[in-house]
Amino acid sequence: MSVYLPVMLDCEGRCCTVVGGGAVAERKVHSLLTALADVKVISPEVTQGLRQLALEGRIRWISQEYAAGDLAGAFLVYAATSSPAVNAAVINEAERSGVLANAAGGGRTGSFISASVLRRGRLLIAVSTSGAGPALAADICDRLEEEYGPEYEEYLEWMYRLRSSIKRQVTRPETRQRLLMKAAELEVLDEIREGTFEPWDTEQIKQWIANNQEES
Repeated sequence: MSVYLPVMLDCEGRCCTVVGGGAVAERKVHSLLTALADVKVISPEVTQGLRQLALEGRIRWISQEYAAGDLAGAFLVYAATSSPAVNAAVINEAERSGVLANAAGGGRTGSFISASVLRRGRLLIAVSTSGAGPALAADICDRLEEEYGPEYEEYLEWMYRLRSSIKRQVTRPETRQRLLMKAAELEVLDEIREGTFEPWDTEQIKQWIANNQEES
């Protein structure tokens, strides 16, 4: 059994290539666009959705069959054609070139597999069954949606602003840690859920840090 290392890849501005133009390829493209990747699609035909993305300039569509050498400059590649032979050729080139690669369907999957993902702004929860049951991973993600609702997006934005301000204003690591622990004890998440939370402005954040730093 393969044992995978879970990682969060920074794909912003990096060239990520999708070989294939069907529904699976379109799903991969949307996930890459969410990650702000520079997306290139290689396929003689694509879905209407991919065609529209190309017309809008959001992706680069190379209207041709995959050929050896097409992965030059790629950081990551998805092999998402309906042909196992083509997918295998893409994976082979990626492995020779040291490019991260994943293939849809059966056979060799490449150097990584894609997890089912729940996004709430800065919150990213990935669920994987290591290839045993993708449908189960998706079902678990659906259940997590109920527990981790949209309120987490606002909460984590608030927490990020507060944490960034603490890092700028407080030099002692132990004091920073105590302030972050105090921040986590605030009932901000409950207030957001109840609709009673008033976002803190820069001065309020600064004042909270000053007041609680004195108490630390």
